[in-house]
Amino acid sequence: MRGRGNRRPQFVVALLIAVVVIGTVPAVVAGQSAPQAGGTVVVEEGETVDDLQAVGGTVIVRGTVTGDVSAAGGDVRIEETGQVDGNLEGGAGSVTIAGTVDGDVEVGAGSVTVAENGTVNGTFTAGAGTVVIDGTIGSDAEIGAETIRLGETATIAGDLRYDGDLEGNTDAVAGDIEEDPALGVDVAPTVQPFASWLFAVYSFVVNLLLGAILLALFPRFSDRVADRVARGPIRTGLVGLGVFVGIPLLLIALAITIVGIPLSLIGILVFALLLWIGAIYGFFAVAAWILSLVGLGNRWLALIVGLLIGAALTLVPIVGDVINLFVLLLGLGAIARALYGRRGADTGPTEAPAD
Repeated sequence: MRGRGNRRPQFVVALLIAVVVIGTVPAVVAGQSAPQAGGTVVVEEGETVDDLQAVGGTVIVRGTVTGDVSAAGGDVRIEETGQVDGNLEGGAGSVTIAGTVDGDVEVGAGSVTVAENGTVNGTFTAGAGTVVIDGTIGSDAEIGAETIRLGETATIAGDLRYDGDLEGNTDAVAGDIEEDPALGVDVAPTVQPFASWLFAVYSFVVNLLLGAILLALFPRFSDRVADRVARGPIRTGLVGLGVFVGIPLLLIALAITIVGIPLSLIGILVFALLLWIGAIYGFFAVAAWILSLVGLGNRWLALIVGLLIGAALTLVPIVGDVINLFVLLLGLGAIARALYGRRGADTGPTEAPAD
């Protein structure tokens, strides 16, 4: 028994480390085309890889990508030493091209910059809040942005079709300049499906790690959560709605007082974590109930199946959002009822179902 008890903390610590690692440690990309995910995804200088598909807080290319780059992140950068032989497709907070892209560029971002040493040999298509071009575009450019600024060192070898406020060195455009109000800022429609798909994969992995921690650390509590959903989904959902609405109102009331401001800030962080855990527990509980109908009672299988369903729903507009919200309410309500039952206020013993 002692040996078994000692293994659980080690297992939990390992999972906690895995969660931290996947979100913060740079992921150095191998020479392959498999999707990469991490806090930072890097193709190092001197490294050569095939097609790169990546999602992360930051995606950096310092080396060579012989194929295409499809990237979604807070910041996507092709640095001065970076070389992309194919196309660049990205969705990010910011996209910076200081190196060379031999193919086409199709990006959607808050800001897009082609630096002075940056070169795009193919067509350049961007939808952004701000687009700054100080480098070279070897073909046509199509830009929809609030502000488009052409620097003194900019060169556009083809035509420029744009929508927004065009500023700076318009002599940089060798071809025709045409304003097209129909462009708007959404001229990179193919980025979103890729970003949504890769984000769903990344979310599934991170949620699976946190879910594994919860099941390993609180197995009996997790079973009680699933039981609350299976036995009383309507009641559990209503309790979850109360938690979902009540806690923010309580935090707002707390923030009104000067003394309560620090506590309300801490409460916001705790509530955000509760929402995350509630969503994971919600899908776990729903999957556990579905699997029980066919005689399968494995909690680990329920976690995987539930989170796969959740990841798939993120790709379904509107309907997926509605279902995700309902599952979240189930998870929040089940957590609240399980905690209440554990304190003995619900009917039944501590470890037994309260319904």
